[in-house]
Amino acid sequence: MLKLIQVLWPSFIVAGIAEIVFFTVVNPQELYFMGVPVHFSAIATYSIGFFGLWLICASSSLVTLFFQRTAEEINRSDLD
Repeated sequence: MLKLIQVLWPSFIVAGIAEIVFFTVVNPQELYFMGVPVHFSAIATYSIGFFGLWLICASSSLVTLFFQRTAEEINRSDLD
């Protein structure tokens, strides 16, 4: 449970900040996806953007947690 909190909480905070910065610059009603205008409401666009950013930030935190493993954790045999 601690590892889950170590991944999700910081990524939640960073995704919130990133969304504020991104949507301060970009109007959600003027977004294009693959050359086609996005026809979602502003709230739906904010929500999709937040969850997308949260996924990206969580994967970054997960990779950081993965690389922080010690040699004993990596080489530990589950058969012992």
